[in-house]
Amino acid sequence: MLKDITIGQYYPSVSFVHNLDPRTKLLLSFVFIASVFIARPYNIGYAIIILMTGALYIISKIPVKMIFKGLKPIIPIIIFTVVINLLFLNGEIVEIRWIDGETVPLRWWIFKITYEGINYAVTIIIRISCLIAGTSLLTYTTRPMELTDAIETLLSPLKKIKVPVHEFAMMMTIALRFIPTLIDETDKIMSAQKARGACLDNGTLIQRAKALIPILIPLMISAFRRADELALAMECRCYNGGEGRTKFKQLRISARDMVAASVMILFLSLVIIVNKFNIGWFLV
Repeated sequence: MLKDITIGQYYPSVSFVHNLDPRTKLLLSFVFIASVFIARPYNIGYAIIILMTGALYIISKIPVKMIFKGLKPIIPIIIFTVVINLLFLNGEIVEIRWIDGETVPLRWWIFKITYEGINYAVTIIIRISCLIAGTSLLTYTTRPMELTDAIETLLSPLKKIKVPVHEFAMMMTIALRFIPTLIDETDKIMSAQKARGACLDNGTLIQRAKALIPILIPLMISAFRRADELALAMECRCYNGGEGRTKFKQLRISARDMVAASVMILFLSLVIIVNKFNIGWFLV
């Protein structure tokens, strides 16, 4: 399960999306997130978002299996959210019609399944899946240092009010960079504990929670040790923040960035138009 977590990973490739300016990719990611939340339930706008997500992965030359690999760790969250919406949303109760014509409503005790609950459950699945797949594309196609430069450049106006923009961008990027490292470290610790006879997959919920203690303590010690080593390495290289620093690679907006921005603006406009006229799942 841990190996399926792809947050913060970079997928090396040569594609149109990989060659975009990181600032463009960061801003267009926010546009994509906004479009996901703008689309209404029962709306065909989600079909447009799914098609756009698939097209972006194809253009980026990233395997489709990476989408499912990234969604696998959050399946329990999706299932919990779907069940809550499915059972507790008010509306018209779903009825089953038998062969003899008798209808039976789908309800038991305080629980009931409604048409509105089913539609919202489907909407939640699509919304969470598109959010994870769309935002993961940013880290798949952008190196951590490029992402740092993009965040620092976009937030540079805040320097006028004494906000440590460079330090903030560096902190975010380091945190993002160390997610795969900590995942690998956790997997190694779990394998070592299992080799010593630890039972991590069986037992009651309380027993499983207690079994996590021999994993969390070494992981925290390892994380603090890595942080101390990183701080020492930065001090040895005379790192003193962003004041007076220059960049080896300057960020420049090119024609491909303008094309990508135009396409995403057209995409957002299409979602807004579909949302305004409330075009449903089926064009009837």
